[in-house]
Amino acid sequence: MEQDPGTLVNAPKTTKSVAACPGRRPPGHSERPSPLPAEGPVGDDPGVQSQEPGRPAPPVVDDISKQIIAQLQEDGRRAYATIGKAVGLSEAAVRQRVQRLSDSGVIQIVAVSDPLQVGLLRQAMVAITVDGPLEPVADALAEMDEIEYVVLCAGRFDVLCEVLCADDEALLNVISNRIRTLPGVRTAETLVYLKLRKQAYQWGMRRA
Repeated sequence: MEQDPGTLVNAPKTTKSVAACPGRRPPGHSERPSPLPAEGPVGDDPGVQSQEPGRPAPPVVDDISKQIIAQLQEDGRRAYATIGKAVGLSEAAVRQRVQRLSDSGVIQIVAVSDPLQVGLLRQAMVAITVDGPLEPVADALAEMDEIEYVVLCAGRFDVLCEVLCADDEALLNVISNRIRTLPGVRTAETLVYLKLRKQAYQWGMRRA
């Protein structure tokens, strides 16, 4: 079967492609623009409804869309024609579904690299307590290139963030000179990763 030009190109052996639901961003990921939608109407897709020109349609996350997400989580480079056969839609209908899911933030199609293989040898979770509003601190953390993941949480800590650095010196600089100096940060406890046991992005395949 001829490869669909809308799918991702082959990635290096040190990476894998996944379709991820919103939430946690995979560490070491690099985003690619999603493929353009097919031209013209998609009559065989009951989930695609007409809308006013210039107004984006709401995301469609029905059973068919969940099946498409599951297909992409198995192989982010899978051709739309192949996905269409599995879910009962045409290639054009799948293309439009993926475009709308991507535009609305339901999924991201990215290349996930192994941080160790690309030189990010030190990884840590930093647990932060905050005096005052949480959002300004979280927003400032999200602007730092070394931080891949920021979440507000309940419990002992207020904000968690994941840091990826080349070495201990770089990690020390981020924690001491950038995180701890942010206005509102009261404490920052660093949990250095020793060994990764599991990292999966297939929660979209689970049935409610």
